[in-house]
Amino acid sequence: MKKIKLLFILVSSAMFAQNNTNMEVSRALDDWHAAAAMANFKAYFELMTDDAVFIGTDAGENWQREEFMAYAKPHFDKGRAWNFTAVERNIYVGGTNDIAWFDELLDTQMKICRGSGVLKKVDGQWKIAHYVLSITVPNAIVEELVKLKNEKDSLLLVDLRSKY
Repeated sequence: MKKIKLLFILVSSAMFAQNNTNMEVSRALDDWHAAAAMANFKAYFELMTDDAVFIGTDAGENWQREEFMAYAKPHFDKGRAWNFTAVERNIYVGGTNDIAWFDELLDTQMKICRGSGVLKKVDGQWKIAHYVLSITVPNAIVEELVKLKNEKDSLLLVDLRSKY
C-alpha cells in the first residue's frame, strides 16, 4: 500500500509540475500578445530570446530578432501594433522543462491565424525563440486562393530558385 501511495504522490507531483509549466508558457505567450495589442515595444521584445526568429505570413518574412524589431518599431510607435488573441492552444514541454513548443489558433485582424513556435527558459523566464504565423485557409477555397497567389508566387519562385 505504501508503494502505491508513493507512486501516486510522484505521479501527482509530476502532473502538477507539468500543468504549472504549461500555465507559465501560456502566460508568456498571452503576455507577448498583450504587449503587441498595447503597443508595448519593450515588453514585447523582452519576451523574445536574443536570437529569436519571427516568420510572418508573407514568404519574405523570415526575420532575425533585430530585423523584426526594425520592421515592428514603426507599428508600435503608432500606438497600435497587432492584436492576436489565442482561442485554442496546445503546449508540449521537453523532458528537462526548459524547452516548450506549441501551436495556437488566433483571433486576429486577418481572421483566424495559426501561430506555432518554440520557447526557451532563459534565466528562469519563458521566452519565445521561434514563432511562425500563418493565415489559415479553409480547404474549400484553396483552389481559389492558389489562383489569386499564382502570379506573385510564380515570380517569387523564379527569384528563390535562382538563389538556391
